[in-house]
Amino acid sequence: MIAAWPALALAGVTTVGPGTYRPLYPVEGVDPTVPVAAFGLDETPVTVAEYAVFVAGHPEWRRDRVSRLFADEGYLTDWATAEAPGEGLLADAPVTRVSWFAARAYCRERGARLPTESEWELAAAGRADGTMSEAELAQVLAWYGRPTPPRHPSVGGPPNGWGARDLHDLVWEWVEDFNASLVSVDNREQSGADRVAFCGAGALGAADRDDYAAFMRVAFRSSLRATTTTRNLGFRCASEVP
Repeated sequence: MIAAWPALALAGVTTVGPGTYRPLYPVEGVDPTVPVAAFGLDETPVTVAEYAVFVAGHPEWRRDRVSRLFADEGYLTDWATAEAPGEGLLADAPVTRVSWFAARAYCRERGARLPTESEWELAAAGRADGTMSEAELAQVLAWYGRPTPPRHPSVGGPPNGWGARDLHDLVWEWVEDFNASLVSVDNREQSGADRVAFCGAGALGAADRDDYAAFMRVAFRSSLRATTTTRNLGFRCASEVP
């Protein structure tokens, strides 16, 4: 274990829940809400500086040493060198170009984990019933419609109802079960609990057809592989509440 993490990694944790998550595609005959127990969540995404500490302590996660089994060729390519981010990135900006495997490894080193999809969605909603107002949904869509900036700004935006920040306005984020939201052109390819989501005519089965932001998140997550890295995909860690 790394002896001393930056303060933000330890101090910036808030409690989310308990509450309920409303899957975009409820399974027929099953309660459309999913109970979510209380859990700890980083207030902000993991930053460039925090991840640099991790890489320094675990050189197997340097971009020149990481196995292609765990990260694609885009892994940390925005860093100045294999060892350090350099001046081109803000130290307190969210780290991106990190794979699911790498994000999990970082969280494990902290004694934490990635949040599940239901946990992340509950946190992002900002309230216990897992819903957002029309005005809030409009703000989320406005961010989704903006191009990724050349350099990500610092973390630390306004807190939502749970005290979590930057869930919608900086980067997309990894969740533990990112591939649970299966997108298919034909819902007959899936059945039962595995039929979480699908596109095309499947929109007719959505719990809330007006929540276009949720459609976008399902589509994005379903496009990912565990080795995927992109310049607008980061992560934050979750933990159990004693």
